[in-house]
Amino acid sequence: MQQWYRKLDFLTLFAWAGVVAVGLVAIYSTTHGPAAEYLPESVQQNFQRQFMWSIVCLGFVIGTLFFPIRFFQRIAYPVYALVIGLLGLTLAIGESVGGAKSWIDLGFAQIQAAEIAKPGTVLGVAALLTSRRPDSNNVRYAVGAVVMLLIPAVLILMQNDTGTALVFLGLIPIMLFWSGLPIPTMLLMVAPAIVGYFVIYELTWIAVILGIIITGYIFWRTGERYMGILAGLATGGTILVTAVALTSVLAPHQVARIKSFTNPDAPQYRKGVGFNLVQSKAAIGSGGMTGKGFMEGTQTQGAYVPEQSTDFIFSVIGEEFGFVGSVVVLALFGLLLVRIVQLGAQVKHPFANMMAAGAVGVYTIHIFINLGMVTGLLPVIGIPLPFVSYGGSALLANTSMLAVVLDLHMRRDDFSIYGY
Repeated sequence: MQQWYRKLDFLTLFAWAGVVAVGLVAIYSTTHGPAAEYLPESVQQNFQRQFMWSIVCLGFVIGTLFFPIRFFQRIAYPVYALVIGLLGLTLAIGESVGGAKSWIDLGFAQIQAAEIAKPGTVLGVAALLTSRRPDSNNVRYAVGAVVMLLIPAVLILMQNDTGTALVFLGLIPIMLFWSGLPIPTMLLMVAPAIVGYFVIYELTWIAVILGIIITGYIFWRTGERYMGILAGLATGGTILVTAVALTSVLAPHQVARIKSFTNPDAPQYRKGVGFNLVQSKAAIGSGGMTGKGFMEGTQTQGAYVPEQSTDFIFSVIGEEFGFVGSVVVLALFGLLLVRIVQLGAQVKHPFANMMAAGAVGVYTIHIFINLGMVTGLLPVIGIPLPFVSYGGSALLANTSMLAVVLDLHMRRDDFSIYGY
């Protein structure tokens, strides 16, 4: 028992407990303060449900620490198949919440299949990418990993949950890079997103310059003409398609939803799709250095900010705890991400490395998009803040990945014993 106690990384557990506690405090504020009178009775129970899910997740972490490392490698493919089946079942019999058909009613609770699919997919992809032999065809394994990530992404898109699908797509370059994918190839994969962002911001000239720079860099680094051509087609094609789609293909309301984050105060956006963002930025900005105080935020307690306990929960933190509170939250996230990377690096086995990369990838994508969304740097697409936003399925899914990484690190000496 003493040896087990020494090997467990309590600093990571502290960071996890810290962000979960921040979420509980923010959820309590939105459901028990003055804003509660504007909320449906079911939403008023969010704090109690999240608190119970937090206890369940703590128990899950403790239980996971008793499993040997070989267990996770053996169940990787069956678990992946199970979550894909769950996503398919959700399409058939799932319930719609907020326009997305992503929920399965178990009677005693509702689960969001798309969230449960994240740890299952990371587990399966990690097993695939670390099962190849040194002399095997790396391209075949890379393509297999891409397919494994695209399948849940497509099924989730069919559920009308674009935000969650983006997480799986974002994992493609992250996990392939961690498995040894060259930087030029990874840059080729993310270049369309980079130039497309500037086109949406109506900065097409910057997108063109970046496209030329990226294409030149990839050709210089690889020395392969076909890579330069692919880079040019990827960046140039994205610029052209995005510009045409925004001007000639998409309906006006679709264009407004995409572009509203660029100037939410504009008359054509402020009272419509830009309203949420205007209120969120007002809440965060009014918090000042130390905030207005717990349950004292005028924007959040007046229920002006929508989805306060889920997608826009960072607005509550920014208004009630100010810049200082926001920095504390970001510091906890930074500590958690850095520690997970370090835990994976300390285990001299690729499976543990890939699990850590997958977990960090999921968390980073969520944090980046959510914070960009509530501050007006990215479109509002419905991505929760991991461990902080309300949602039992999301909390359990995110915690399960962390628990596996903790267990693999704690039992890192067992890898050499098993000879794999």
